[in-house]
Amino acid sequence: MNDQEMAERQKAQFHKMTETPIGPLVIKLGIPTTISMLVTSVYNMADTFFIGQYGAGPMEGTAEELSAASTSASGAVGVVFGLMAIIQAFGFMYGQGAGSISSRALGAKDVDKASKISSTGFFAALLTGALMTAFGLLLLDPLMRLLGSTETILPYARTYAFYILLAAPFMCSSCVLNNVLRFEGQAAFAMIGLASGGILNIFGDWLLMSQFQMGILGAGISTAVSQTISFSLLLSMFLRGKTSGKIALKNVSKDFSDLSLICKTGLPSLVRQGLTSVSTMLLNDRAGLYGDAAVAAMSIVNRVCFFTFATALGIGQGFQPVCAFNYGAKKYGRVRKAFLFTFLLGEIFLGTVALVGVWFTEPLVRIFRDDPEVVRIGALALTAQFIGQVFQPLSVCTNMLFQSVGRVGIATLMSMLRSGLFFLPVLLISSAALGLTGIQCSQGIADILTMFVAVPFVIRFLHEMKQMEEGAKEEAES
Repeated sequence: MNDQEMAERQKAQFHKMTETPIGPLVIKLGIPTTISMLVTSVYNMADTFFIGQYGAGPMEGTAEELSAASTSASGAVGVVFGLMAIIQAFGFMYGQGAGSISSRALGAKDVDKASKISSTGFFAALLTGALMTAFGLLLLDPLMRLLGSTETILPYARTYAFYILLAAPFMCSSCVLNNVLRFEGQAAFAMIGLASGGILNIFGDWLLMSQFQMGILGAGISTAVSQTISFSLLLSMFLRGKTSGKIALKNVSKDFSDLSLICKTGLPSLVRQGLTSVSTMLLNDRAGLYGDAAVAAMSIVNRVCFFTFATALGIGQGFQPVCAFNYGAKKYGRVRKAFLFTFLLGEIFLGTVALVGVWFTEPLVRIFRDDPEVVRIGALALTAQFIGQVFQPLSVCTNMLFQSVGRVGIATLMSMLRSGLFFLPVLLISSAALGLTGIQCSQGIADILTMFVAVPFVIRFLHEMKQMEEGAKEEAES
């Protein structure tokens, strides 16, 4: 592609992001991301489903022993989910930081800066992932115990985590590739990479666990291979010239302040994902007091809720590039309209899901593990989380808004609330006061509290943007 063709493509992309009506644009960018999120969620649930069905693979024992082994293997998924959250925490920090900055640079028509920031974020994530692999493999057993593994869950968690750690460099840097593509407005390319990896993982789970009877070992291998293929597909979009910004080693910034700015901008994502990992550790620890069935039940509930939330989150991630791009172009009215549209759409969807879902909690849990104790514990927890999801759209959209426009302090605070500042004390207090019931209800309570904190911040900023919009109009007229 020559320079003229590249300039025409960049001009067309700028026009699309700043002139297309808000509703259709957010939906157009959100649909590929939603598909990606749903596929990712489905293949996460596929691990849970197949492990629940086939456990650790071929083994001898009584029916009760085999059932207990399957429940322990299901619990291992929840333990390793905390490890994946750590890997993704750093990936999203680099990805959201690089994506937000590069999108605003493209909005200001600075393509060179976008390429420099994207390349710096990508190689930083690749190196960070490699360090996680090295240290994680050296400290595998202590790490699994730290993440909440019981002694009966440990053998399965160790097996599953080994392959997750091998894929850590690709998982971490894929987050950068995905986010940079999304923030450029190229969500369809991001979808191709993520969805392809997800579909391959589902097929791999079926093949290795169902046909070859490899149990949780097959789940680990399938996840690692599919993540590597997904990484390769995402990277190919940049190498084939499908993007405005370019990722190359020569574009990596030699100025440490650029890496610092990426980390600072992406800090809310690191905090959010990091606290998710800490919360998972504590949740597994508290649930482990009531046996492996409680750990397995909470793992299943979290996967089911993430699937329902993925649709709203996908639309929200379609909002982020619209927000960042137009903020960089000083089109503040479009930012306000995009926020309100995304919030209302998410509220309608998750409200509907919650109303319907509370009637089918037991069948939903039973799909993944037909153990009466797991179903009993999971049904109440799932009901509480469905109710809590009604309150999520406002706080999530507020977090995305502030991060996309570079208001790092408020975005970081919002990131800390749901999985940290509220969830952790709520979990400790409610589990001490109400036992297992408190554990089951803690996430829903944290979601409600987070929403009430978000309200004053977003109202004040929307008013501020209205004033900025009027100022930009006066500047243009003069």
